[in-house]
Amino acid sequence: MTTKSSVSLLLFSWSRFRFCASRAPCSTFGPLIQTTPPSHISVCRRSLSSTVKVRSYLQYVKRKIKSPPSPPYSHVCQVGDPVLRSHAAAVDPAAITGLEIQKVLGTMVKVMRKLECVGLSAPQIGVPLRILMLEYPWKLFEEVSPAAREARGLSVQPLRIFVNPELRVLDSRTVLFQEACESISGFSATVPRYLSVEVSGLNEKGEAVTWQASGWSARILQHEMDHLDGVLYLDRMDTKTFININWQEHNE
Repeated sequence: MTTKSSVSLLLFSWSRFRFCASRAPCSTFGPLIQTTPPSHISVCRRSLSSTVKVRSYLQYVKRKIKSPPSPPYSHVCQVGDPVLRSHAAAVDPAAITGLEIQKVLGTMVKVMRKLECVGLSAPQIGVPLRILMLEYPWKLFEEVSPAAREARGLSVQPLRIFVNPELRVLDSRTVLFQEACESISGFSATVPRYLSVEVSGLNEKGEAVTWQASGWSARILQHEMDHLDGVLYLDRMDTKTFININWQEHNE
């Protein structure tokens, strides 16, 4: 458990079934590499193995004029960012109603609703703290067919916030469904999840709360709990089902 002062340090120490670092640096090919590759080989102008970053002049000027943002971000961190692989720290209960944690919570709600995802964890906005939230509004629910609602166990859920959550499995049977994540933008895969779980923790007011969830709500909770331990659905998926969501567009 962190102290109130260490929460501040942690916050700033990290520079439609979606749950909600630095980009891999690249360099140009060296002079000894064939400059005109065979037509069947697609050559990237930058090599992923280099540690040299190549930025446009516009990016350079932008960074000189405006410093880069700091956590909590108003965007979702993407896979590769170390914060997504860290074990998030517990929040001091006394700090929950303070300005810093409330700012994190407010930013999470804004980002989640802006992206219309149904769950989000604090590490996804660059804050390595044990906070998660979920919400399944009627707007998203009504876009799903009745058959799909029943098959997936969908239900409308109000905004639920859990600080320092603990998860307990109620039904250890697993179910397979396609899952996506805002931190792995553009991709999806089939992931096994427990059928029913119970989560307990503190809400945005620092009050103790417990909730039993099943179906899709249980899936969201398990997905977001994984984020707090540095686990991504990539670690649990059936690799043969991993797809680019927009693969058909590439053939048009």
